[in-house]
Amino acid sequence: MTDIAPHAAAHDVRPSDIAVGVILGRSSEFFDFFVFAIASVIVFPGLLFPYMTPLDGTLWSFAIFALAFVARPFGTVIFTEIDRAFGKNVKLVVALFLLGSSTVAMGLLPGYQEIGHWAAVLLCILRIGQGIALGGSWDGLPSLLNIHAPEGRKGFYAMVPQLGAPVGLIVAALLFAYLIAALPAADFLDWGWRYPFFVAFAINVVALFARLRIVVSPEYQAMYESRDLEPTPVVATLRSEGRGIVLGAFAPLASFALFHIVTVFPLSWVFLYTSESPVRFLMLEALGAVVGLGAIVASAWLADRFGRRSLLFWGGAGIAVFSLLAPVLLNAGAVGETIFLLYGFALLGLNFGQSSGAIASLFAPGRRYTASALVSDLAWLFGAGFAPLAALMLSAAFGLFASGFYLLSGAVCTMLALHFARLLEARRD
Repeated sequence: MTDIAPHAAAHDVRPSDIAVGVILGRSSEFFDFFVFAIASVIVFPGLLFPYMTPLDGTLWSFAIFALAFVARPFGTVIFTEIDRAFGKNVKLVVALFLLGSSTVAMGLLPGYQEIGHWAAVLLCILRIGQGIALGGSWDGLPSLLNIHAPEGRKGFYAMVPQLGAPVGLIVAALLFAYLIAALPAADFLDWGWRYPFFVAFAINVVALFARLRIVVSPEYQAMYESRDLEPTPVVATLRSEGRGIVLGAFAPLASFALFHIVTVFPLSWVFLYTSESPVRFLMLEALGAVVGLGAIVASAWLADRFGRRSLLFWGGAGIAVFSLLAPVLLNAGAVGETIFLLYGFALLGLNFGQSSGAIASLFAPGRRYTASALVSDLAWLFGAGFAPLAALMLSAAFGLFASGFYLLSGAVCTMLALHFARLLEARRD
């Protein structure tokens, strides 16, 4: 440590550099995420399950979509050991190589007409590969960014990593909208849909070099070590920080559930149950993502003024109210859909902008790095992984109001988790 610290002290460790790496990394991950999600609605049901009804094919596609979230915690376990043995640079290169190769292979996937059920099996394997890679791609940069945040600016630095979600959605939605509009339907379903998966690989390469430039530099290696951001064994972390990890996973449940209720689920509902062109709805989702981007930025000011947990608590209450209005709006034609998306994305931005690491202070500094990775994995699994599948299944069986009650349950879980986190923190003090 002594030979590293002087070298690190001679450099200017700039939060802006960390922010750039964080935004590029998260944007690439969310672009991958939305490319697969959009294809799960528009492409995979017909490609893999042509013998099923459109609804059943979409439900099976959403089940495959959920596999990445199930696999992600296993990726964290595997790559934590790689990190401890070989360092973050090796971990990131291997994880992002796995992510990129899985994504490219999806773009080369044959359909049911060529290889039968093996097409769905291959997609399952590749989706699991993506999930394991996403668990391994955790680089700790959001935690490092939070450490460097000045007093009174915690909310601002907390929202920076979240900007990647709307950026990824905007690019993915516009790219798919362009391809659908520009190509004949037969060409799009034959080869046009594959192009976004190849673009995702290219973006991952750029993001990899941007993140490695930060992670492998001597000054940042020193910061990881001196700031207790080194990986710790997963089992030991779960034993010592289990209660906080569970609360941390449920604290952002409302915003993560809303994340899919305003992105993936409505696209499937419109595609299945209306005659509306997917191009219009994808363009509308891109516009909604712009609103969400502005709301994420606004969340920083609100969090720094009123507190992050207070914002999340009252945001959860706002999501609870929206859960009752959302089914009515989504079923009210073009005007209702527009209000649903713009209002939903604004509410999502305010909550999602502060959902990362909201209760990280519960963790002992030496275990914060691994605990935060586990919280992220479990929050996405519980809050988002099965959200499109559950919302579409419930809505198809009982009507759109059932999806509203699903979202309401997430809001209640968030408010309870934040309440118990406050009690746990007070007990520790």
